[in-house]
Amino acid sequence: MVEHLVDVVLMFEGDRQHPFRTLRGIKNRFGATNELGLFAMEGEGLVAVEDPSRSLLAERPLDAAGSAVVAAIEGTRPILVEVQALLVRSYGTPRRVVSGLDPHRAALVLAVMERHLRVRISEMDAYFKLTGGVSLDDPGLDLGILCAALSSIRGIPVAPEWVVAGEVGLTGELRRVGRIADRLKEAQSLGFKRGLIPGKVAEIYPGIAATGVVTAAQAAIRLGLNPDVDTN
Repeated sequence: MVEHLVDVVLMFEGDRQHPFRTLRGIKNRFGATNELGLFAMEGEGLVAVEDPSRSLLAERPLDAAGSAVVAAIEGTRPILVEVQALLVRSYGTPRRVVSGLDPHRAALVLAVMERHLRVRISEMDAYFKLTGGVSLDDPGLDLGILCAALSSIRGIPVAPEWVVAGEVGLTGELRRVGRIADRLKEAQSLGFKRGLIPGKVAEIYPGIAATGVVTAAQAAIRLGLNPDVDTN
């Protein structure tokens, strides 16, 4: 009832085991909703994080399998986040553990991988995490989930110059997400040189080259993750 009476509703979120806290607008009569502000808990209290993407990627491993960087959008702000995945053989009922991501989105991507990349996900435990203690629900995270999962299975790291963004469809196709130029601009500012996005042709943005792919299998091949499927 109170939410209907007021003009603005803000939600303060965060994991007490992580230094970052998020301030999210879930209602705003005068502007965009789902805006995200990032703060760090310091000795003197909460301090605004001026460059959230750089802070969230500060501890990213550059040569570890199971990690992918996604150029996401939260509200009107582009933000780079790391998706981590660990897929291992299950010795019982397969477990699905997801932190910081929509578990339904992760389950959808796993199903696409089993059907279209011929990976026997049903025999594996799958763990997913969005690092830094933040939570996002951007369709562009789909491609990051797929790349991190396949990287974990193959034991092959995604090259550190790559950033990805795209929605995964149930037939194995990749779909464009909004504000690709803004996403890639944010990636370029942090030194990324190559972007993987849905599309039939490559695109050139200032400081970063975007490679277009139309299927999940093509995306895996572009990143050197070697799926055993025909991409035609």
